[in-house]
Amino acid sequence: MAEITMDTVVPDRYRYAVIPHIMVDDAAAAIDFYRRAFGAHEEFRIDAPGGGILHAEIRIGLSALMLGDASVEATEAAAFAAPASLGGGTTVTLHVFVPDVDALAEGAQAAGAEILQPPTDMFHGDRTVILKDPSGHMWVFLTHLEDVPEEELRRRLTASV
Repeated sequence: MAEITMDTVVPDRYRYAVIPHIMVDDAAAAIDFYRRAFGAHEEFRIDAPGGGILHAEIRIGLSALMLGDASVEATEAAAFAAPASLGGGTTVTLHVFVPDVDALAEGAQAAGAEILQPPTDMFHGDRTVILKDPSGHMWVFLTHLEDVPEEELRRRLTASV
């Protein structure tokens, strides 16, 4: 069996992407959750003078994520909001490729994530889990299984509906 590396689990077109910056109600707790659930590593944080986290950056695999407390005065002035303040909904879903989506889903659920779709082999060639974190953010974690040519992708999509 071929060695699993980040070169094999992240398709070329997704290697360099927009870096999301999410707002939460308790950034320190969110960072701890992401560490336990997704294996995140904290790169750095800037504490707000009045308490809370003004800005932090974490890494999940090769993916960077910025986050901070929505309640910090400097962020309130820019009208940032956490999903809970929007009635629990969100307009963004975060996609991250990982080497083993099943192991990630198991750890995420044990850490408190809500699994919305269990790990499933999808028509697009990725094994995928969809979950919601305790802050209300939606995540799609994927393990790339195969490159699917566009014609085959369309055939599979039609067959799956």
